[in-house]
Amino acid sequence: MARGKLRVYLGAAPGVGKTYDMLCEAHRRLERGTDVVVGFVECHGRPRTEALLDGLEIIPRREIEYRGATFTDMDVDVVLARRPAVALVDELAHTNVPGSRHAKRWQDIEELLDAGIDVISTVNIQHLESLGDVVESITGVRQRETVPDEVVRRADQIELVDMSPEALRRRLAHGNVYAADKIDAALSNYFRPGNLTALRELALLWTADRVDAYLQQYRAEHGISTVWQARERIVVGITGGPEGRTLIRRAARIAAKGSGSEIMALYITRSDGLTGASPQELATQRRLVEDLGGTFHSVIGDDIPTALLEFARGVNATQIVLGSSRRKAWQYVLGPGVGATVARESGPDLDVHIVTHEHAAKGRGLPIARGTRLGRSRIVAGWLTGTAGPALLTAVLTALGSGLGLVNEMLLFLTLTVAAALLGGLLPALTSAAVGSLLLNFYFTPPLHTWTIADPHNILALVVFVVVGTSVASVVDLAARRTQQAARLRAEAETLSLLAGSVLRGETALPALLERVRETFGMESVALLERSDDHGRWTCAASLGPNPAARPDDAEVDVAADERTALALRGRVLPAEDRRVLGAFAAQAAVVLERQRLVDEAERARRLEEANRIRTTLLAAVSHDLRTPLAAIKASVSSLRSEDVAWSPEDEAELLATIEEASDRLEHIVGNLLDMSRLHTGAVNPLMRETDLDEVVPLALKGVPEGTVSLDIPETLPMITADRGLLERIVANLVENAVKYSPDDSRVLLRASAFGDRVELRTIDRGPGVPDTAKEKIFEPFQRHGDAPRGNGVGLGLAVARGFAEAMGGTLTAEDTPGGGLTMVLALRTAPGRPPSHPDLPAEVTT
Repeated sequence: MARGKLRVYLGAAPGVGKTYDMLCEAHRRLERGTDVVVGFVECHGRPRTEALLDGLEIIPRREIEYRGATFTDMDVDVVLARRPAVALVDELAHTNVPGSRHAKRWQDIEELLDAGIDVISTVNIQHLESLGDVVESITGVRQRETVPDEVVRRADQIELVDMSPEALRRRLAHGNVYAADKIDAALSNYFRPGNLTALRELALLWTADRVDAYLQQYRAEHGISTVWQARERIVVGITGGPEGRTLIRRAARIAAKGSGSEIMALYITRSDGLTGASPQELATQRRLVEDLGGTFHSVIGDDIPTALLEFARGVNATQIVLGSSRRKAWQYVLGPGVGATVARESGPDLDVHIVTHEHAAKGRGLPIARGTRLGRSRIVAGWLTGTAGPALLTAVLTALGSGLGLVNEMLLFLTLTVAAALLGGLLPALTSAAVGSLLLNFYFTPPLHTWTIADPHNILALVVFVVVGTSVASVVDLAARRTQQAARLRAEAETLSLLAGSVLRGETALPALLERVRETFGMESVALLERSDDHGRWTCAASLGPNPAARPDDAEVDVAADERTALALRGRVLPAEDRRVLGAFAAQAAVVLERQRLVDEAERARRLEEANRIRTTLLAAVSHDLRTPLAAIKASVSSLRSEDVAWSPEDEAELLATIEEASDRLEHIVGNLLDMSRLHTGAVNPLMRETDLDEVVPLALKGVPEGTVSLDIPETLPMITADRGLLERIVANLVENAVKYSPDDSRVLLRASAFGDRVELRTIDRGPGVPDTAKEKIFEPFQRHGDAPRGNGVGLGLAVARGFAEAMGGTLTAEDTPGGGLTMVLALRTAPGRPPSHPDLPAEVTT
């Protein structure tokens, strides 16, 4: 008998629609003539889900007695006897009632599958056994019902039922998931946006991993031996040329094919001077790679392929992306190029991608600006050509018994002199000319093997040879130096142009400027040093890189920006010609530093202006809001002291009540003013100690009318760390604000819950609410949302509450109340050493 097939609907959280989709699939199969029965489906009172049961055959449930109560569960025997083609069995991770045939429902499903019955089931990601610890760390809830991952992985089909956190919370708020009395608790605990987003990501990643397993199985069945890695680390080698942007985008497309791939752009700076790449182009490519989620790196290395491979292996890269060489065809005579060398030496652990681009094979343009010195390899080659070349040519011509004649032999030696000038410059060429003239005289000018010259014409020929060789060497060397000087000036001009552009744009990021200095000159660290006077001690205003210099004397290179500011670089000694550009960077760094200080002073001035504004507002508030209760007190006292009127006991009681009410209002206003003053002056020093929330909250409700507030504070809450006095003021202000805006027939609800290492107190009202754009403004001093009457206070209650909450290391935020209204969420840390709390959630959370 063939084993049945299992199809699982996987969801990130309860309420995403797994059961609904399962029933829809059942109706589709029923319409196609498939024999479908409902073995067990739990609708949790959701009308739309229950409506889908109509038209489906439902297997009666089995009743089980346990500890004096009756429970119902799937009757496996009836389903086996009925032998349908497909059975719907909800809640794969469900734990059966003790006394059932199997302990877990997934074991019941295994029995149905062994009997050849196809099963469709549902499960949430939090019920997978391997994710229990992860889910607990995210939600604070330990799942009691789990299913082994292998059971779900063996499913023939897994379909992810996805829903955004916002949509799920709307469904919950509308009553489509839980009953009305459970909505607030669910929204404030398990169904937070952050929790749902994290669970959704877990579900997506787990499903992607299962898809990859399917793909591996397909490869095995079809004999595909290539391994496709899901996560890659890709190094992009850039030269500062315009093709770098193409390479970075290509690497990003490669990375997008695998989850968790990382891109690292690498620019290699030579150690012999100012880099020749355009600083502006490098800055553009840096921004591009960072916008694509990658990182930019710069290292020093004279051997480009070796430095590239060392970096790639050092970061455990799996792929390298390089551009096609910009060399022209004839230039390959000088070597295979970086791309071919890296591909040859990468080995089996690194894949190398050579990406074509529009600048390929169009030449490199001007040589990179590395000063007026030739590279070490070229100088060595020039000296070998100038010294060993003439000797080798002499040996060859002597061995062959050449009869070419003195003129042709001189032309061959002159060719070596020109080659030495092209490779190594003037000195190797002069050496080649001197050595060549001596060898021509001794071996090829009659009389042979003597230093004398018999024919005067031969003397003239040797003199001409030396003059021509020297002249050609001088011209070639001068042309090479002028070309490299032009390239250096171009690089300097681009660098200074970019620097001037940053000045005009008003860029004030000192770390970015120091990073540009470090990359441009290929240094290890850069520090901007300053001192108070000409003989004062140097202090570091800003630095970048490891082990920055503490004094200019400690640096390999230092440039003074002015008498009291200097730029100090560590890593290597720079040539003198680089100091001109470095001086411009130092001047700009000093300007940026001064600008930052001016900005700080402007911020201090702004704060002083804000303080003055608060004082002005305070005076206005005092002139009105304080005068109102004082006027009431004054009028009531004057009336009581009046001898012209005989007040009845009822009238006297009413006047005394007015005095008491106005005094309380006045005390509250003055208290908030003093509290705000303490917050602005930094005089709030909380006395933190272990506190029970249920002991403080009732004390804060003494000033509100009876019957306007409902409490829901479990006795099992862990203790918190707080200042009891500040906490009482916070709660009092929050409750007063909520009562003020709540309808007369609606109570304010204070609900507390523990979540991980914090306790949250939610003040829930059913008032008009606050739009999202105003949720932060209501915490500013002297702000009252909407058309609140002036006499109700000076608008400091919420500002004081948030200030006290932050002083105790907590937070105070505003959220919308589902169904209308505003919820103030006060979050405080639990006492040290207290175990994280797991809130009691609706039973449906575990299904």
